[in-house]
Amino acid sequence: MTPKERIYAILKGTSYDRPAVTPIFMAWAANFIGRTYRDYYLDGDVLAEAQLAVTRAFNLDQASAISDPWREASAYGMEFEYPADGVGKPRDVLIKTYDCLSRVRPLDIENAERTKQRIESVRKMAAQAGQTHSVLGWAEGPLAEYADLRGVESAMLDLIDKPEMFVEAGRIIIQNEISFALAQIKAGADMIGIGDAVAGLIAPDMYKEYILPLEQKLFAAIHEAGAAVKLHICGNIKNHIAYMAQSGADIIDVDWMVPLDQARQLVGPEITLCGNFDPSAVLLQGSPEDVAKAARECLKAGGDKFILMPGCEVPPATPEENIRAFCPCDGCLIREELKC
Repeated sequence: MTPKERIYAILKGTSYDRPAVTPIFMAWAANFIGRTYRDYYLDGDVLAEAQLAVTRAFNLDQASAISDPWREASAYGMEFEYPADGVGKPRDVLIKTYDCLSRVRPLDIENAERTKQRIESVRKMAAQAGQTHSVLGWAEGPLAEYADLRGVESAMLDLIDKPEMFVEAGRIIIQNEISFALAQIKAGADMIGIGDAVAGLIAPDMYKEYILPLEQKLFAAIHEAGAAVKLHICGNIKNHIAYMAQSGADIIDVDWMVPLDQARQLVGPEITLCGNFDPSAVLLQGSPEDVAKAARECLKAGGDKFILMPGCEVPPATPEENIRAFCPCDGCLIREELKC
């Protein structure tokens, strides 16, 4: 069974040979091939090389185009400082007042420098590994992108004081995200990850009213184009996950704060869960044996429709032996559970 076949057997609820393993690599992958995080997110060739390198080294089931949150924001015209080993820092926000909403416009996704670069990274990964491995494209969710353009604090306040600002911007944002997702599918992505991290900071009823309908529209367009959807909202999503299950996502990432048995009860039996041991306290700071113990507990709680990974990104300073402890490769400490 190929890694791609394995993932889609899990999603479909059919038999498979072993659990899939798909950790989120970004800065760690760059360092693994001797490059900086800035190299990774500003050079599409480095991103593809780094992702393929960790996929092969740890025998993973999916290569991902995830890199940083600023690609779409850059296409809107925002400018950034890019430190060597950190996420880009905006020089200013795009939406300062209601009058600035005209800056939220339809984008030329396939020709804007940084969105085009991700599309090309997907194309390169798909050409090299897409026959056997899942290739995950990536796009910002509607609230995440609005917060990128407006600033997180202002975006949160808008939903309370003037939600019409978000609603107006959201109509254009979601069309641009659809275009970005479809371009990556055309380039060879079989699945699109949607990062709507800040949605975990708002009240569940706000998520249901303002964010969920836009995610549903985006996910429906991705499905119509023939790809699957993975929804990633960081943090404690215990009060949001039942609504997330209505989004149409095929996979929901569950961060370490939410027990997997509770997540399963809230989303029902059909959605594949992905997670969820602590990437800091366990993966970064623990021993390989600690990682193996946590991974075993996740596999036991996750059930059949489950994909193993830490709750969020692999931290850059994580010891390699800790990664190997839960992956189906040399150094694996959960071979019996992974049937490898």
